[in-house]
Amino acid sequence: MKVGDVMTRRPAVVGLDTPLREATELMRSKIVRHLPVVDEAGQVLGIVTDRDLRHAAFVPELAEHVGWEPRRVKAPRVRDVMTWSVVTTREDTLLVNAALLMFERRIGSLPVVADGRLVGILTERDVWKGLRRERGLEAEPDPFLW
Repeated sequence: MKVGDVMTRRPAVVGLDTPLREATELMRSKIVRHLPVVDEAGQVLGIVTDRDLRHAAFVPELAEHVGWEPRRVKAPRVRDVMTWSVVTTREDTLLVNAALLMFERRIGSLPVVADGRLVGILTERDVWKGLRRERGLEAEPDPFLW
């Protein structure tokens, strides 16, 4: 089985200057934990995760306690909290190899690219479902929603 067989096509994406509030609402409405960050041409620039957004939520409180002036804590944007050095994969990569990469790098998703442009995203959920299907097992309730 290959990544292209199980990846999520046309994932929700954000741009560098997307306000964090908007990125948070997009994650909530789409029920996702990872948003690829792309430019106008669809090239992957990085990724922003729910963990990035949770960490960013502390900045205003920390700023107050360390004496930063309120103007120093501007409305944060995706570019301020995202991971710039994103690991990607391709549609023709074997699913097990992509899964091992995710496990070794301790990452929850891989943007899928073709010709430098985003074509999908492979998440832990996709891997779980794909590996179970490959073994001929029934899909069980989502193990990642607790």
